Amino acid sequence: MPLLLLLPGDGIGPEVTVEARRIAEALAIPGLAIEQAPFGGAAIDALGAPLPADVRSLALSADAVLMGAVGGPRWSGQPFHLRPEAGLLELRSAMQVYANLRPARLFLPLVAASTLKPDIVEGIDILFVRELVGGVYFGEPRGIETLPSGERVAVNTQRYSESEIRRVAAVAFALARARGGHVTSVEKSNVMESGLLWRETVTALHQAEYPDVPLAHMLADTCAMQLVKAPRQFDVILTDNLFGDLLSDLAAMLTGSLGMLPSAALGSPGSPGLYEPIHGSAPDIAGKGVANPCAAILSLAMALRHSLGAPETADRLEAAVERALEAGARTADLGGTLGTRQMGDAILAALERA
Repeated sequence: MPLLLLLPGDGIGPEVTVEARRIAEALAIPGLAIEQAPFGGAAIDALGAPLPADVRSLALSADAVLMGAVGGPRWSGQPFHLRPEAGLLELRSAMQVYANLRPARLFLPLVAASTLKPDIVEGIDILFVRELVGGVYFGEPRGIETLPSGERVAVNTQRYSESEIRRVAAVAFALARARGGHVTSVEKSNVMESGLLWRETVTALHQAEYPDVPLAHMLADTCAMQLVKAPRQFDVILTDNLFGDLLSDLAAMLTGSLGMLPSAALGSPGSPGLYEPIHGSAPDIAGKGVANPCAAILSLAMALRHSLGAPETADRLEAAVERALEAGARTADLGGTLGTRQMGDAILAALERA
């Protein structure tokens, strides 16, 4: 029996996750069990840790984990290991979900919601493949120390091995091949040794195993500029943990809102996947019932496709989201007036019409 674990988290996380749960229950996937557990700041408040041991074990035993968002100002004064974000990094590391898939697709009804001109963004369908468990977010040494002079110094280490680069690059090439597309590998090889190793390793893998997939290399700052200037040139963007974080958020503005962007984090075949909207916990609107649940619902679609063995159902769900948008359903971030629950209702209604 497949198991979907929900980790609603903090801020608007519970509000958007409950809409994803309503959709999952309405889809009636045969044999699908759904469980829920505290995570992030909610788990700190209830159990004293952002990722309690039993929640960690439950996540590792699930087929798919769908989380909301974590963090907020109320926990910002905590030691780093007791902040909600530390629980997220620990969960990613424990699950070894090294390949983060972040699609940036502009639904046709939302062309006017983008901050760029329609003729620039119409038709974009970019897939970011971000390395997720290495690089500067995990590298050692790290920390803040006080020098004998009394001055404080902070250190974070950007570190990658060839094997870490090869395994995520293989995912990007395989996905590009399936899409009939191409890969743009992004780094800073002009000023960073880790970027140079990244470029050399990706090039060697391409020549050895994926010569049929077109490959281009681009510096990260150039990629940021080109995403705004000519985004349709991109298909699959392969990059490291830090640049993937930044560039995929930039791409959110191409699609109209962070509230539209889902993500999947995948590890070795057969291991559980971690799914989440890429937006944050948005404490400024938490509890107001106005958050856009589409990214959480589209993250559920990715879970159905990649972890729960229901790709056709995933297609149905994504089509229902588009039909709801075509019918004019919009939350405030998209220029509309619907609340979170109402947007969920609109997608459920579109599912029933399929």
